[in-house]
Amino acid sequence: MASSFDKKWNKMLTMILMLVFLNMRQQVVVHGEPQVPCYFIFGDSLVDNGNNNPLLTAAKANYPPYGIDFPDGPTGRFTNGLNTADITAELLGFDKYIPPFASAKGKEILNGVNYGSGAAGILIETGKHLGDVISLDRQLMHHQRTILSLTFLLGGVKKTHEYLQKCLYTVGMGNNDYINNYLMPEYYPSSLLFSPDQFATLLIQQYSLQLKALYTLGARKVAISGLGKLGSIPMYANKDPATIESINKAVQLADDKIKPLVDELNNLPGAQFIYLNSTSISLGDPTPFGISVFDAPCCKVSTTIAAGQCAPGEVPCSNRTVNVFFDNFHPTEIANRLTAARAYQAFLPTDAYPVDISNLVQDSTNNIQQVFGKTKSDLSVGSF
Repeated sequence: MASSFDKKWNKMLTMILMLVFLNMRQQVVVHGEPQVPCYFIFGDSLVDNGNNNPLLTAAKANYPPYGIDFPDGPTGRFTNGLNTADITAELLGFDKYIPPFASAKGKEILNGVNYGSGAAGILIETGKHLGDVISLDRQLMHHQRTILSLTFLLGGVKKTHEYLQKCLYTVGMGNNDYINNYLMPEYYPSSLLFSPDQFATLLIQQYSLQLKALYTLGARKVAISGLGKLGSIPMYANKDPATIESINKAVQLADDKIKPLVDELNNLPGAQFIYLNSTSISLGDPTPFGISVFDAPCCKVSTTIAAGQCAPGEVPCSNRTVNVFFDNFHPTEIANRLTAARAYQAFLPTDAYPVDISNLVQDSTNNIQQVFGKTKSDLSVGSF
């Protein structure tokens, strides 16, 4: 039973949540110059906005009821409306959503590119039972192609490098390495070959190499999203408590290694990596925002190979603002708004480390020196 202190804390946390959320909504409607010249997005289905559409894969969301609340209908976003990348773009001041790599062309890449791919992971084999997916390694290759195009548009390597250093990069990977790999022994041998701790170590070692490759390609302001409590998603909600606890413990082993990885990456000259704590960001009572359904999907889910995604053409729940989840894996737009707001402007010390996105994108030398411990000489970097 919750103590009186816990109840008072939850009430205070909820009030702060509401104030932050309202502040975020006010910021969105005030358009000016974006806080960064470009925004590059690497990740999975939580940010995919159409990259999986042309692929031969079951991991796609370009059909109803996905996109029921999005102006353009089903676009490949795994939710009813906006995903977290869209909302982050709004908070950064962009007047258009960042285009997917699959269709981005011409000068629009100057604002950034979204490389996210549903079911993709840190490991190249993750999600392959669903068909073709774009692993983080392949997303980095796509970014190299974007950089070549930017070099042509901006007039040279030096100008492109200077441009990229001012941009925001978000990376959210790892959940599928559990959902669509380690927790699927019927398709993947990883859980038979590695203990949970061994797998977490393997995962973060590979992640470290990939993030260092991103740095080599010119990224300096990088926000890394941690893994969430996967045992809490509807896909696993009906499992027995012991199974749910074991899932959460296994995933936590990897998540615990990301913050030290951020410290290691910030030893690179000019690097400004931050960690967004998904577990902390999920704390608080969302019921004052009208959310009341926490462990059930809004849409009728499929039982085919893409089990857990919305069944095509089925009518979802009529009020999408009361559900945390749209299908068995993916949040609704209202949940995405709360998550993006707290990643952008943390209100708990544990939400982001060492700073949140709003502080990361500030172009202030003093801020860099104070938070990341850099000197002016550290800020000069070589070519990529």
